Amino acid sequence: MDDGGDRCSLLLPSGSLFLGFDCSTQSLKATVLDAGLKIIAHDAVHFDSELPHYGTVGGVLRDPAEPGRIVSPPLMWADALDLLLHKLKHRVDYARVAAVSGSAQQHGSVYWAHGAGAVLASLDPARGLAPQLARALAAPESPVWMDSSTTAQCREVEAALGGALALAAVTGCRAHERCTGPQIRKMFQTRRDVYDGTERVSLVSSFMSSLLIGGYACIDQTDGAGMNLMNIQTRQLRRDALKATAPDLEMKIGKLAPAHEIAGTLAPYFVQRFQFASNCLVVQWSGDNPNSLAGLTLSNPGDLAVSLGTSDTVFGITDVPEPSLDGNILPNPVDPKTYMVMLCYKNGSLTREDIRDRYAKKSWDVFNSFLEQTDPLNGGKLGFYYKEHEILPPLPVGYHRYVVDTLTSGSSDETARHQTDEFNPPSEVRAIIEGQFLSMRGHAERCGLPVPPKRIIATGGASSNQAILKIMASVFGCPVYTVQRPDSASLGAALRAAHGWLCNQQGEFVPISRVYSGILDATSLSLKLAVPFGDSEGDTELLNNYTLLVKKRLEIEQKLVERFGRST
Repeated sequence: MDDGGDRCSLLLPSGSLFLGFDCSTQSLKATVLDAGLKIIAHDAVHFDSELPHYGTVGGVLRDPAEPGRIVSPPLMWADALDLLLHKLKHRVDYARVAAVSGSAQQHGSVYWAHGAGAVLASLDPARGLAPQLARALAAPESPVWMDSSTTAQCREVEAALGGALALAAVTGCRAHERCTGPQIRKMFQTRRDVYDGTERVSLVSSFMSSLLIGGYACIDQTDGAGMNLMNIQTRQLRRDALKATAPDLEMKIGKLAPAHEIAGTLAPYFVQRFQFASNCLVVQWSGDNPNSLAGLTLSNPGDLAVSLGTSDTVFGITDVPEPSLDGNILPNPVDPKTYMVMLCYKNGSLTREDIRDRYAKKSWDVFNSFLEQTDPLNGGKLGFYYKEHEILPPLPVGYHRYVVDTLTSGSSDETARHQTDEFNPPSEVRAIIEGQFLSMRGHAERCGLPVPPKRIIATGGASSNQAILKIMASVFGCPVYTVQRPDSASLGAALRAAHGWLCNQQGEFVPISRVYSGILDATSLSLKLAVPFGDSEGDTELLNNYTLLVKKRLEIEQKLVERFGRST
């Protein structure tokens, strides 16, 4: 009788390894899986502390001359790749790596100079990547997802395509400031010399993949859906969207590719410098959230995933995409027949840390004790905390606090008057956590995602915080599961490397579930129940009260948008 281990060894070659990277905002991480899909190595390079000469804070650079302009240096990511591979080589036999793939922060745009393709093809393995690539970039900085300086370009693109909802219907989302299309349009309008000097535009994901194959890698269709340039139905670039963005853009972007396809084989640079096998495959890189979807084995439309990182994201799966002004629709990176629905919040871990530092003595222990000692619903204290210009809702930097009646279902017209300057420290701590989850729940429901879901799979750094997960379970009204490691993006990238290898071996797309069918619980992909829901008396009543509070929060949020919001 065939057991799970035998099945796995038949699909993936015995002794093989699969390497996944995650080029996130603040670090480059790597996870290595064996043929049984168990993690055998994991490491990271933190940009600020390990590559301090780039001068980043939180992995980014803020332009003091232009508020909202936030960039990162692509050479830093290349430097980190070299450094991380040196770190891992003492624990990983690179010659056994059958395939590599990766994940990267979404929406960032990299501008390759004319002749950069030749530079990529002739990298010297005796030297580091960064010094050789300096002359290959038309711009030394990459606008990233945190950038909020492209509002004018967003409105221009939306107007050209028939409005925000019309643009969302064809490309998967309205024009947000972080989206690559508006970023490119701004580059064309304000730095024409850079745009004209650009041979190729990459996303962060395809930039990293290009390094690995020694040539221009395609943008994958899933990450490409965050550009406002791709038709999500046909998965091809739209001529009208390209024309509305910048001239000659189709040539600069190139072709798009499915996420499971092979970008190429590993370049001689890595074969000679780190002793990888010359036939090691590079599977298309994709965005960090799509890779998390893979790493969380999210395949049930009734499930939600919540990633708690530098940015917070909520995502789920749907068979029929419904355009919305709130969320993003992307092709599912591991299932061409379905779509991924995603909500993105700019104010994630850094904003939680700010409240911790202000009100909880810079201590997570104090922060968690405040969460435990305050009552659910926080006595009606609602906090809106925007350390960064927020995406959802489109609000500028600012902190707003209200006290509402939690037990009435009326309009918030009266409660909006109960504004206050500050709560006591325990209430501030609960307000940031409850407020973030109330917003996620309300906007997820607006996008057609299931509320309450059957379960939530939590990932990201804060998913290891039990006190935070308890509030998540209560607000959403469902059990919360977690993975073995909070870094699901690099884990998902390693799994996608194995999946891409298998698709290439079979000569066609195969469901990713075949890679782990029958053995999931024995792999590093297995989930564990972190917080149950529905077992305690009072859970249902609490959920109903949170339902009222969600409505009141969204009403106040809309008033804030009308009063302070950036143009929508």
